[in-house]
Amino acid sequence: MTLRPFRIILVLVTSLIPLALIAVLVFLARYSWPALTFNGWHFLVGHTWSLGNLYANPVKQRGVLVPIGANYGILVFIVGTLLTSAIALVIAIPVSLGVAIFLAEGLRSRLRIPLSFVVEMLAAVPSVVYGLWGYAVLTPLVAHTLGPGLRAVLGFVPFFAGPIGSGYGLLAASIVLALMVVPIIAATVRDALARVPAETKEAAYALGATHFEVVRRAMLPAVRTNIIGACILGLGRALGETMAVLMVSGGALNYFPGNIYSPITTMASFIVSQLDSAMQDPTGMAVRSLAEIALILFIISVITNIIARLLTGTSRNASPV
Repeated sequence: MTLRPFRIILVLVTSLIPLALIAVLVFLARYSWPALTFNGWHFLVGHTWSLGNLYANPVKQRGVLVPIGANYGILVFIVGTLLTSAIALVIAIPVSLGVAIFLAEGLRSRLRIPLSFVVEMLAAVPSVVYGLWGYAVLTPLVAHTLGPGLRAVLGFVPFFAGPIGSGYGLLAASIVLALMVVPIIAATVRDALARVPAETKEAAYALGATHFEVVRRAMLPAVRTNIIGACILGLGRALGETMAVLMVSGGALNYFPGNIYSPITTMASFIVSQLDSAMQDPTGMAVRSLAEIALILFIISVITNIIARLLTGTSRNASPV
């Protein structure tokens, strides 16, 4: 059967997105191949990033030209990325669930739509705006109020003890990320709660459950898979955030965080902050190593988003368990 022109156009348009993803993946893999050859597994487990001597003649190592003393290890940045994302989710998940339940069950219909729109609009705010707010408001708050308060209450835990510093660091970056993740998780869970069959809620009410019990025992179990998918989707957002984190993280280099107030650097923010310096490398190995970071981050983000989409697309009308 011959495809009609309209169907052919639809197939071509639909193919643009996967083709674009494949093109980006192929470009990053080809461009970073010399770095992959030179760095090997040390790239993931090394914790020292050094451009080497950019003024001396480069030397040939492992088949490629590199500056003398060049060393590219990103374990510190992997740790910073994972820690900020994990802490952001710890903060964002309970807040997001509370917002989603409030929007789905705690508001009258005439207020639900405009407030839901406001929550969704928060996801559209440019990240640099969150970063500027973090720079001007959050970091002084962490340095003078939030940090000392946490240390006074949780100081017996080593991760919350120690010097607080200027406020730029892991805690500030995690809070900013949490603010950016909350709208994504809240909107997804709210939509899932709205799709819970009315019969499920009516059956719970018929058994004498209160409104709170209906939500906790009937509605939330019915959308458990959607909640997990939304959290993974939020994780993907947190892993790839750049500018907001760069503005409040402190930009630590070759430095593992000693506590929750320590300066850190994530993989995405490091690429941006170091690109100008890396371009001074006459061999191009520094830029190609940054491309290798981008390749790893790209693969992680794609896998995370695929898992999230698969989970949020299933069990929409699952029965409570």
